Order: sequence, then structure tokens, then C-alpha cells
Amino acid sequence: MSLSIRNQLPGTVVSVTPGEVMATVRVRLDGGQDVTAAITLDAVKDLGLAEGSSVRALVKATEVALATGPVAGLSLRNRLPGTVRDIATGAAMASVKVAVGSTDLTAAITKDAVTDLGLANGSPVTVLFKSTEVSLAAG
Repeated sequence: MSLSIRNQLPGTVVSVTPGEVMATVRVRLDGGQDVTAAITLDAVKDLGLAEGSSVRALVKATEVALATGPVAGLSLRNRLPGTVRDIATGAAMASVKVAVGSTDLTAAITKDAVTDLGLANGSPVTVLFKSTEVSLAAG
């Protein structure tokens, strides 16, 4: 199956914490960073997820935010340090590729945000996204 989701991050499940209806699944990416996904218990069962399962964490580029300074006081679980690798800017929006370990992540942000943050190739950034915006694919 081909998907339009730019961010498809291979990794391994390191923990599954079930709740009443939802579960949090912590995934160790191939580059060593951890990502948390909040998915339904039904999805955990349907995908057969358990510690050691191979997965791909899927995050739409439009759900990725970037920060250039210290990040504190946020409920966002996923905060990955990286370096801007490429910026493609259009009239209103920009696509920013960020090297995070051995993987590239793409953030779709406004052109104004690129300017306001002073982003350029080589800029250090923190990639941010909510655990509820992470989907998991088995295998």
C-alpha cells in the first residue's frame, strides 16, 4: 500500500500501556529516538502489537511543528532534536526536511513561520507532534 504520509518512521515497539479504550505505544526508532503513539486498544489487538513488534510510525507533515529554542511546559510527548536539511518554500507554505538521527522528517509549515524562526539549512530544531497524531503500521 502506498500512502501520501511523508513521515514513515521504522522502529520497534518497546512498550504498550493499555487504558480503558486507548493505549499508549512507545516505539524506538531505528535511529534510537523514542516516539509515543496513542491508539485504540482495538488497533493494538488488530495489529498484534507487543514488545518487540516491528512497526512504522506514521505522522502527517501538517501535524509536525518545529521549535528553535528550549521546549518546556508542553503536553506534547514527541520532541525529537534534529537539524534542518532542506527547505522548499512556496507562496504561502513551506516543506522543511529535518534530519533526526538516521531518518528525515518533513514538516509542512507556513512560509512566515520559516522566516520568523530564522530557519536555514543546518539550523538546530526540535520536531514536535502529539501522540494522538501518530498512526502505526505493522511490519
